[in-house]
This record gives sequence, structure tokens and C-alpha cells, in this order.
Amino acid sequence: MAMLQRFGRTKNITKRSKKHLEEALYDRLFKEGSSEVSVRQQLNQFLKSSKRVFKWEVGDTLKKLRDRKLYSPALKLSENMEKRGMNKTVSDQAIHLDLVAKVRGVDAAENYFVDLPETSKNHLTYGALLNCYCKELMTEKAEALMEKMKELNIGFSSMPFNSLMTLYTKIGQPEKIPAIIQEMKAWSIMPDSYTYNVWMRALAAVNDISGVERVIDEMKRDGRVAADWTTYSNLATIYVDAGLFEKAENALKELERRNIHRDLSAYQFLLTLYGRTSNLLEAYRIWRSLRLAFPKTANVSYLNMIQVLVNLKDLPGAEKCFREWESGCPIYDIRVANALIGAYAKEGQLEKAEELKERALRRGAKANAKTWEIFSDYYLKNGDMKLAVNCLENAINTGRGDGGKWVPSSQTIRTLMRHFEQEKDVDGAEGFVEILKKAVDDLGVEVFESLIRTYAAAGRTTPMMRRRLKMENVEVNGESKKLLEVICVE
Repeated sequence: MAMLQRFGRTKNITKRSKKHLEEALYDRLFKEGSSEVSVRQQLNQFLKSSKRVFKWEVGDTLKKLRDRKLYSPALKLSENMEKRGMNKTVSDQAIHLDLVAKVRGVDAAENYFVDLPETSKNHLTYGALLNCYCKELMTEKAEALMEKMKELNIGFSSMPFNSLMTLYTKIGQPEKIPAIIQEMKAWSIMPDSYTYNVWMRALAAVNDISGVERVIDEMKRDGRVAADWTTYSNLATIYVDAGLFEKAENALKELERRNIHRDLSAYQFLLTLYGRTSNLLEAYRIWRSLRLAFPKTANVSYLNMIQVLVNLKDLPGAEKCFREWESGCPIYDIRVANALIGAYAKEGQLEKAEELKERALRRGAKANAKTWEIFSDYYLKNGDMKLAVNCLENAINTGRGDGGKWVPSSQTIRTLMRHFEQEKDVDGAEGFVEILKKAVDDLGVEVFESLIRTYAAAGRTTPMMRRRLKMENVEVNGESKKLLEVICVE
């Protein structure tokens, strides 16, 4: 059977043999789980083998890898498939460019684009590069590339305009978006659902709620783009943020009517937004609908519902929901436990919070950085700074152990440094600074100025402080410079 000449689904799934489906590449990659380590191992085994693979398998596998944000394995697969005789279409090249940007950076993506044959430089690859610029907030490059695309009269769709509008939203310039909408209309480019949603959010950002409603009306009048549930989720969020709860709940009713395919994300938005309107009865009603639609209810759904109930001060309801989850969960998810642990801590029920943490550990879960942050916040609130620091250290170490990074909030750092300063506790302050160094590369001027004041308040000297400031490239204020004259004596 000849290998297909395009990535993606070019064969109807019903026409594929059972054997092919059972041996599909994505099944091989994910059979040991979806962690990046296991996927990489399976991919390496496949690439070393001489097993045949079909083009539709590559397309499906790349999609699944990208959906799971496993970009490095996806790029490796994309690079190696040409060696197996699968020529990339322009669409495939656009996907490859995006993967290169995510894994190796925008410079590498630019080089890939430059090296493409001229026949491949169309709206797909130009659009992919533009999207890379927009995601990295490279405004000047994005605007320049957009102008070049206009000069070349590349066949436009709504996508590049959407990318540019998203960029302006992220950099806090939503006022530029209406002009882009007018430009789209001048080019006779049909807006899609995403366009309308970005436009609505831009108007909401400048508190133009009536403008948001005019966009919805225009969308209805135009008729070419059907408003789906995401549009009304967007509208409901805007109303909630504006405190217009009655209008928000009307939008939520419309959202629910349009969720004809029973999309889990729609239920999640309904739960969260009814929670934000403080409508406990509707939250419970949506929860029952979600459970009927998804009998094998996901951990994230339980997490969402417990958070809603906690925020609405229905702690007994949250406990009941948790017990229901705990009794049937195949894997004990610490995030779900954290939602209830956090509720107990806020209510001052430390014993219950500790007991639940220990129960989670017995069930095979591991306290994560958030778990320790919850206890740290409790001890901070109750004035036990030593235990607060211990929990922060655990949070930082756990974050590093999980392959990421967890950093305390600036307010938490400020509170603890102020405490050491008031207590004239130089050793405590220095110990905390050493802990912070595990989490942050740049401690910042505020930490050092507080440390200097702590030394001065305690009457302690430290001849190394000036050298430390120089090594950290920190320039302290005038008051701290005067204190340095006092504490930096040999």
C-alpha cells in the first residue's frame, strides 16, 4: 500500500483495517502513558526500527503530540518522516515551522522559513511565522510581516488578523482592535467565531459593555458565523467581570442551549461562572448534568466543583463531593485534595488539613508545591514564621523535584523579610535568603535593602555586603547606602 502524500486524515477512518488501527503509530507512542519521557522512549524505538508507517498515522500522531504539548517529540517525528519518503505539503511545513519555534526559538523558525522554496511561502507558512511573532509578543516584527503579507497580496483569511488582535490584547493595547476589524471588512475577509470573541474581549477591556452587545447583535445579523457555546461563555465572563450577574446568567442559559455536543469544557465554564455569580443551586444543577453526561467523571471536574463549593462557603457540600471522588478515583490526584486542604486551612481547621494531607500520602499521592504553599499561608496568617519558612522551603524543593520551579509571591517574601527586620533576626533573614536563591535567579533590590536594615537594627556588621551587592548587580537606595557605612566595617 503506497504511503499517503499528506499529513492529516486523508483516509476515512471507517476504511482503515482493524490491524492498522491497532498498530497505529500514536498507539505505540502512548502505550506506556503520555509523559514526555515515555513518549520519547517509544519514539526513539520506532525511529530505530524499520516498521512501516502510513501518512495518516503521522498526521494523527503529530496532532496528538501537539495537543499534549509534547513539542520536542513532535518535531523529531516531523523531521524524520521525510527520510521515510513522505514529502511535506505546505500545510505540513507550516506545522513544522510552529514546532521549530516552540522547541528551538523564533530565530530557528525564521531560518526555516527563509530556507523554504518560494512555492511554499504562502498564507499558511507566512501565517505560521506571524503567529510565532505574536505569541512571543514581538510586536514590531509581527506588524512588519503583516504589512509584507498585504504587499504580496497573499490570500488572506481571518487567522493572521486574529493572531495580531490576540497580540494587542496581551500587550494591553485593545484599543487597536476595532481598527483591525474595519481593515478585515475593507479586505472583505469574513470574521470567524474567534474574531468576534477577541473583539468582544477588547471592548470589555475598555469597559465598553454596550459595544460588546453590539458585536453580538452584528454577529446575529451577519448570520454567516453561528455563535457557538464559546461565544456565550465569553459573553458571560464579560458580564460577570462587570458585575452584571443577571445578564451573565442569561448568557449562561444560552451557553447551555448551544452545548449540543455535550462538550466537557462547556460544563466546566458553566460550573465556574455560576459559582462566580454565587448561584449555588444552578452550580449543583450543572454538576448533575455533567455527571449524567460523563459517568466516568474526570478528576478536573471534581476539582472544579469542589473549588466552586469552597468559594461559595458550602464546606459540607465540598466534603461530600470530595468523599464521592475519593471513593472511586483510580489515581489519587493531590490537586483535588489541595482544594479541600486549602478550605480547611482558610477556616482555621489545621488538624483536618493535616489529616487530609496524610491520607493523600497513604493513598499514593505526593504533596506538591501548592500543598506546602497552603500550609505556609496558614502559618504566616497565624504568626508562626518558622513553620511558614519551613513550608516555603518544602514548596521550593518540591517544585524543583517535579522538574519545574515554584516561587513564593512577592507579598510573602516582603512579609517574611519585614518580620526578620522587626525581630532583628539576621540569621533568620540570611537563612530565608539562601532558601530563596533556590527558586529565583534575581533576588531583587527590595530583599537586599531589607537585609541591610536587619543588620543595622541588630547592630551586626558584615564586611562582605558591598561585594554581594556588586555580584548580584543590585543598586540600593540612598538610605541603604548610608546604612552600609555602618554595617560594612572590617
